[in-house]
Amino acid sequence: MERLKLTLAYTGKRFQGWQIQERVPGAGTGTNPRTVQGVVEEAFATILGGPEHMPRVHGASRTDSGVHAVGQVAHVDVPERAKPMDWQLALNGVLPRDVSVVRVEHVDDEFHARFYSKRKIYTYGLWLSRRFVLPHRRGFVWMVDSLDRDAMLEAAALLTGKHDFAAFTNVGSVTKTTVREVLGIEPVACIQAGHVPGAPEWPEETWRFEATGFLKQMVRNLMGCLVAVGRGKLRPADVQHILDGKDRTRAPMTAPAQGLTLQRIFYPDD
Repeated sequence: MERLKLTLAYTGKRFQGWQIQERVPGAGTGTNPRTVQGVVEEAFATILGGPEHMPRVHGASRTDSGVHAVGQVAHVDVPERAKPMDWQLALNGVLPRDVSVVRVEHVDDEFHARFYSKRKIYTYGLWLSRRFVLPHRRGFVWMVDSLDRDAMLEAAALLTGKHDFAAFTNVGSVTKTTVREVLGIEPVACIQAGHVPGAPEWPEETWRFEATGFLKQMVRNLMGCLVAVGRGKLRPADVQHILDGKDRTRAPMTAPAQGLTLQRIFYPDD
């Protein structure tokens, strides 16, 4: 067998997350949950000759329903006979339009997309106005009012570092520990496609979250907390109390899925 490392991009709107879910017995294709992992595996099966040749595709990050990606990483084993194939061209020829293979690499048999990852970067898009939103950004941002960025930055500094993030993970997470190391949380420049220099800038702000690893819905929970601070519903000092309390019920709401994008996953060779 030959192991491939895939870099994938997708829009999450029509997916029930990355991971294959339990299928409903006797249900038609349209009834069963549509997942990114599922459609990628089906694409491999089509190319390799049918469902009996369908390989398992292992993803690095189990993105939730509605979450997007431009840098999801996965690995898959394919028959040695298929090694010479241009897998990027072949897969993109059969995949649906909301998934693309950005890159294909041949890796050694020990590589594992999930367990070999060293750190991850997610971004979250905020639209700082309720008066309008650009149509092509509607499914990629959370519409909020103007926010107190200084207060958000003060709170973000408290969340950076190695902490127990039990208050920022949702139920359903199976993990040995809720301790994670956040390397940085900050707003970054957002360049709109087609923007003309000198034209009015759109009220969009992108926040970048980098960590050695994240818990279930952790980024969305952190973003929800920071927005609550930006709206004046919480003080930065309250965030420290929430973090120390390790109680999810004391933390603010989870930010909507559509604003979140998995940007990049780093490996030892990066």
